Amino acid sequence: MRNFVAVLAFLTFGAVFTAHAADEAKPFITAKDVDLSQYLPAPPADDSAQTKAEIAELLAIQAKRTPEQEKAAIADAQENVWRFADVMGPGFDAAKLPKLAAFFDRVVATEDVVDDHAKKYFHRSRPYMVSEELHPLLKKSTSGSWPSGHSTIGYLMATVLGDMVPEKRNALFTRAAGYAENRLVAGFHYRSDTVMSRTGAALMAQKMFEQPEFTREYDAAKAELQAEMAK
Repeated sequence: MRNFVAVLAFLTFGAVFTAHAADEAKPFITAKDVDLSQYLPAPPADDSAQTKAEIAELLAIQAKRTPEQEKAAIADAQENVWRFADVMGPGFDAAKLPKLAAFFDRVVATEDVVDDHAKKYFHRSRPYMVSEELHPLLKKSTSGSWPSGHSTIGYLMATVLGDMVPEKRNALFTRAAGYAENRLVAGFHYRSDTVMSRTGAALMAQKMFEQPEFTREYDAAKAELQAEMAK
């Protein structure tokens, strides 16, 4: 069994498909299989010292962010595996990899339903709801901030892709960390939201790999990807 929880615990401490396609995809697991409210601690209170410190960090990031950083943060608002094309190479394209595309649509759908349950349970306010000095780069969301769904899907996609292509694992996790960091640049999440996402991604990956349906689709997507990369 792949011990993704241990791997991501270590990390913690030491051509685009449309959103509609992902919305229509069937999750591999749901919150009934992985209830993050039972695994994650409660977030810091809005008036806590930690939240105030994190707000200060976000204001500092906001004051220094460059147009290039803003552009990257806005681009990384897309929740799909093709954001990793800069790591995977030119052949990493939805038109060339239909099985991989359909497979990762289901991975995205999985993260959505699992994290949505946790967000509603913890109901942490978004940073810009706490500080009017914060001006997010994207349309404001009223969903919970804990954990960060974008960061979770980034780490989850890096975990699965890294299992398919082990030689790129380190670069994929570096990219996932940048994907998560861009949630701070965008003014959408606290750093602790993104850190907590690593645990959620690890738990989801572990559970997904236990599902026969996931394994069948994973094997087909992996074979397609490796064949394309061998060209």
